[in-house]
Amino acid sequence: MESVNADEFTVEAVERALQQLYYDPDMDKKNVAQKWLTQAQASPQAWHFCWALLRPDKVPEIQFFGASTLHVKISRHWSDLPPGQLDSLRSQLITQVSQFASGPKMVLTRLCVALASLVLHILPETWPTAVPDLLCAFQTGEGVTEADGQARCLALLELLAVLPEELQNSRIPASRRSQLRSTLAVDWSSVCSLLQQLLQRPDAPCPVRERVLRCVSSWLTLDITLKDSEGLLESCFALLKESGLFDTAVETIVSIISQPDCQSLLKVVPQVLGLQEQLKKSVQDGDIETSHGICRIAVALGETHCRILLEQVDHWQGFQALVSMIMSCTGTPGHYPVDETSSSLTLTFWYTLQDDITSLDAERQTLYLQIYRPVYFQLVDVLLQKACFPRDEDYATWSADDKEQFRTYRVDISDTLMYVSELLGPELLRNLYDKLGTLLTDTTHPSSWQDIEALLFGFQSIAETVDVSYSDVIPGLIGLIPLITANNVQLAETIMFTIGSLAEWLADHSLMLASVLPVVLHGLSNPELSVACVSALKRICRECRHDLHLHASDIMAVSQAVLVKDIHKSPQCMWVMQALGFLLSALPSDEILGKLLSLVTPHIQQLEKLANEPPSSANKPPIVHILGMLSNLFSTFDLNKQSERLEVTRPGQTQPHNNNPVVVVLQQAFPLIQSILNKWLNEPEVVEAVCAVFEKSLKTLLHDFAPLVTQLCELIGQMFSAYPQASALDLTRQLVHIFACEKDLFSPITALLELITNITMSIFQLGSRDHPDVVESFMQLHAQVLKRKSDIYLSDRLDIKAVFYCGILSFKFPETPTLKATCLLFTELISHCEDIPAVREVLQEDGKLLLQTLLEAIGGQSPRSLAEHFAEVLFSVSRNCPSMLSLWLREALLPPGFPSSHLTTEHKEHFCQQILREQVSKRRMKDIVKEFALLSRGLQG
Repeated sequence: MESVNADEFTVEAVERALQQLYYDPDMDKKNVAQKWLTQAQASPQAWHFCWALLRPDKVPEIQFFGASTLHVKISRHWSDLPPGQLDSLRSQLITQVSQFASGPKMVLTRLCVALASLVLHILPETWPTAVPDLLCAFQTGEGVTEADGQARCLALLELLAVLPEELQNSRIPASRRSQLRSTLAVDWSSVCSLLQQLLQRPDAPCPVRERVLRCVSSWLTLDITLKDSEGLLESCFALLKESGLFDTAVETIVSIISQPDCQSLLKVVPQVLGLQEQLKKSVQDGDIETSHGICRIAVALGETHCRILLEQVDHWQGFQALVSMIMSCTGTPGHYPVDETSSSLTLTFWYTLQDDITSLDAERQTLYLQIYRPVYFQLVDVLLQKACFPRDEDYATWSADDKEQFRTYRVDISDTLMYVSELLGPELLRNLYDKLGTLLTDTTHPSSWQDIEALLFGFQSIAETVDVSYSDVIPGLIGLIPLITANNVQLAETIMFTIGSLAEWLADHSLMLASVLPVVLHGLSNPELSVACVSALKRICRECRHDLHLHASDIMAVSQAVLVKDIHKSPQCMWVMQALGFLLSALPSDEILGKLLSLVTPHIQQLEKLANEPPSSANKPPIVHILGMLSNLFSTFDLNKQSERLEVTRPGQTQPHNNNPVVVVLQQAFPLIQSILNKWLNEPEVVEAVCAVFEKSLKTLLHDFAPLVTQLCELIGQMFSAYPQASALDLTRQLVHIFACEKDLFSPITALLELITNITMSIFQLGSRDHPDVVESFMQLHAQVLKRKSDIYLSDRLDIKAVFYCGILSFKFPETPTLKATCLLFTELISHCEDIPAVREVLQEDGKLLLQTLLEAIGGQSPRSLAEHFAEVLFSVSRNCPSMLSLWLREALLPPGFPSSHLTTEHKEHFCQQILREQVSKRRMKDIVKEFALLSRGLQG
């Protein structure tokens, strides 16, 4: 079985290979058998041996392979069918389906799929009456017993079910698919008639009726007209009373009423409303599956036909009753997902109804808002009730999965509340505020923490995304927050998230900060509130930074204490440092350095202690953690924004930051960072953390970073020489971006570029395949240099030709980010063919190689999703080197089968003409390349 010979594809050889595939424990032998069997199925002999494999004396596994082979031959190798064999193939297939009607089921299904594939090949030209003929073939037959009759009926239903499915799944051109859909749709009336008869027969067995329902769902994918299907829908509704068929009946009803052209819609509404008693009983009995199914039906009707039902003014009562039914589903008693699973299904309906009401003309919109505003206020009450946490003792018994589903469900409710607030306006917040005030001040009826939390959750949901500056109740809400006794983690978390959501409002009402900031700072020492509390602090410091001077000492003291005590996990420590970066950068300039040093000194001292210890797996995480805290602090420490603000308030009075506090800290810490690197140069995590400190600082300091440039260039050179990493290249790219125009400072950057370019060249020579991230960053670095400082390539110090050939090799990489970066490099490089002689020379020498590599990538070597990026490179060639392109393109495409065997000479010539003509529209170039990529893969556009 190692070497394949066409003469070996015999029944016996196939059976041996199947034995090996199914029962040999050796995976290598299984794989060899699998490969051989695939070749066997593709061979011409498969048309013959498949029938022998279907003989009754064969085991089901072998019969299944025979049926699968038939399907493979018909669906993929139709042109191999020997001449004059069509009639024989058709009759044999029908016979085999009849013979396997009683099973095995897996063989019957594959035979039905094969017969369906045959029908799709020859319908309607060769066999226009295929469906009626098959209906007749499987319903007639002399001397058929009742059991055989039922089996043949099930076989026919299986065939009818897989016919539309095979059309959906098969590789058929769009025009042919459309023709087949239309042809099959014509036969729906006769199929529908049979299905209705079977459903209405009182003696029809359960398996038959279940298969009928599956047939209906399958045929609905053909966009058939449902005007003749009323009886079918009524029968489906009747089956909802039978527990064994309930789920399948629900699926079918949902499929039918989800059709946009569902006929007799007004007759369907009473049928759905008629399910309310069954729904009510299922809820009372705790029958989650039944209530879920009925809810799906009501929501499908409401969502799909909301606009039409709204506009049926004469039947408004029926639609209102449906809305009430869906509301009852939204408010299904119990907690999701433990006690019920229906309420989540209804949320999208409320979006649909709101959208349809607000898209009506002004007169009707006013009318419907009078009717439905009260409904939406009721919806808010229902949603907040559903968002309530269960009792503590019940919640403690929930699984982690249940808790996660409940969290996601609350997010969905939050999104719905936010959307509904657009309809209800300021009155909604007023409504929530009044209820919260009553809960907190009514001593006669003690409230549960769950009710308070739900109302705050409602506030937070709206304030998170909606502008609440118009609301007159926010001051009152902020006044109420300190009155809440947060003796529960969930309630305390929601208080924090609510405060965070009001950060922008607090920026405009800074006097109110004194009410809520103590609440946040108090919670900061509780590890259980870590995410919510730190998030609130960060948002307040970001939005209100210019109004926190009076509170800065308190914020600093509490934050430093929790950081030193390791109360929070690493990600939350990073957020705290970001918050402090916002805070410190907005303080008066004479206070900043002292507070900054007091904040970082304990951590730098800890870093010194770790630096003096020998490297180990135990001290690497704290080193990375402290470096991460510094980089997060510096990422938000932006004095330039403070200067912009001062420039607005006191024009002409801002001064350059000669001694930026971050620069002072970095200069002091530089020897320490150097000593850490000396010990940890081969540890990517530590190197990345060091690079992040400088990269974050660079982005906020910009030109203020100048005093550190020479030292940093030496450090990067040391890092990259010892262990080439992408992070060092990315940091160099930042230096190029910021200091490209600084002649005095660019000399050390130039020296660094030479060094890392030479090192990266050696990586390419030794084999760069294991370093796609380094290659990606190298491409991005030189693209940046070409863009910002292209004159550097005019000297002999940087070899742009070598970069060009590295780019050619990079096109062979499979990683999408690397390929995108390579396209970026070449797009930029080609644009300099006139002003950089070395670029012009390398393009004249090897422009054809670039085009060949590019065409190979477009033609199938690289993912088709990258076609747009390759088009950018071609467009750059077309714009900047049109004469070279006309010479190279036809030459590159000359070899037969290049870049794909699917391309004809006509395809290539047409592509050449289009490319050579296009020098204006980048979008048009992208369309041309996308079309060529499709043709290269055998996919007609």
